[in-house]
Amino acid sequence: MGLEQSSEGAPSPRQQFAEALRSARELHPGSTLSQTDLARKARTSKSTISRVETGTGPIPPELPPLFDQVFATDGLFKRLYEDTVAQSFPELYRRRMALEREAVAVWEWSPTIVPGLLQTGGYARAILRKGDPRASDREISANVGARLARQDVLRGAAPPDVRVVLCESVIRRRVGTHEVMRDQLATLLAHGERATTRIQILPLDAEAHLLIEWPVTFLTGPNHVTMVCVEAYRSAAIIDDQEPVRAAVRAYDGVTSEALSARDSADLIRDQMESL
Repeated sequence: MGLEQSSEGAPSPRQQFAEALRSARELHPGSTLSQTDLARKARTSKSTISRVETGTGPIPPELPPLFDQVFATDGLFKRLYEDTVAQSFPELYRRRMALEREAVAVWEWSPTIVPGLLQTGGYARAILRKGDPRASDREISANVGARLARQDVLRGAAPPDVRVVLCESVIRRRVGTHEVMRDQLATLLAHGERATTRIQILPLDAEAHLLIEWPVTFLTGPNHVTMVCVEAYRSAAIIDDQEPVRAAVRAYDGVTSEALSARDSADLIRDQMESL
């Protein structure tokens, strides 16, 4: 399937990406770069460049920053890629991702799986494959790339403060192969070593609490207003009414106080990883 316009008739983010890439290549200072030349500079194949320019395939997530480097475009392709990824999600999820990109603080609680911001590619692939067993490998790869692209917010010059509390069952439940799970646990440990990230484990014998049923994300924007994102089976809600938000924050504070310390949590994650 080729490029499509948005419902308003304006070029879609995907189309803007393709047009920007063609223009940058054809107007390259000195002389036009062929698709083969660009592929060599971006360490990919000519067929991949062709697919990206015609919109007949997903944009590999590693290419936008390389394009920005080759063309000195100061993050243009990275921004267009983020817009393209966001456009592939329903409106509510696009709003959540926009809030996530602007957040100065991200707090997560998950009783089920590792949150998307901390997932490895292998872990995300295993979950997405189970969720849609009829999807093609290309569709799964595109969805994995879209999910991993969200993690760019953690790699910027000013990443948000991240607090994550996981039910102990999350680190004990094997998702994918043993190797996939070991890699995911190792990645959690690596995230926990970042100065801006804290990961805690809530023991299985902890008491029940308000947030026990569903994954919950708290997103605090630059204006210091917090919104709560609640996810359920194939549905989600964003709560901005501050009274229930405050109640949810109090519940989250209770969860963090019952959870193991960051150090003890890391020890538990390490023990589980070594047992696999």
